[in-house]
Amino acid sequence: MTPREVSPADYAHALERLHAGMRGLDVPTPHFTDRIEQAQRLVANRDRTPALADADRELLGDTLRRMRRVIGERGGAEQLLHGEPHPGNLLSTGNGPLFIDLETCCRGPVEWDLAHAPEEVGEHYPGVDQDVLRQCRILVLAVITTWRWDRGDQLPNGRRLGTEWLGQIRAALDREP
Repeated sequence: MTPREVSPADYAHALERLHAGMRGLDVPTPHFTDRIEQAQRLVANRDRTPALADADRELLGDTLRRMRRVIGERGGAEQLLHGEPHPGNLLSTGNGPLFIDLETCCRGPVEWDLAHAPEEVGEHYPGVDQDVLRQCRILVLAVITTWRWDRGDQLPNGRRLGTEWLGQIRAALDREP
């Protein structure tokens, strides 16, 4: 079974188990906003992002700033998180799905982690603030889109993805209340 074949409910349950185990850990970790700040610095650095058009630079900068503020103002519970529990970091085992690649652990709301997962997963995770999850999805998309414009980005088809994701950010923001 591949991570793509894991049902949304099983994915959510595996992430919920991970979060429950991490809740009791008290280890020094960065805050999820540190990654946002890194993306903001990248957007502001024209030497590192020379191919990023001015309108797109403004869109990413505004989105990073606004969504970070909106999520921060809600004042919800925060805990230790995986940091990037996307399908590529999900391993199917005989004991069910398990998350690997914990080098991006950070502190923040569980919605930050859920924003990295397929959309259907959030419907199966108990106690999720769907508004915060929607805003975290936009914020995560803005962060990973910014990376695609870094002149040192080595992701195959990264620039094409960055262009596609800029369109998705615009569409998502158009749906925001």
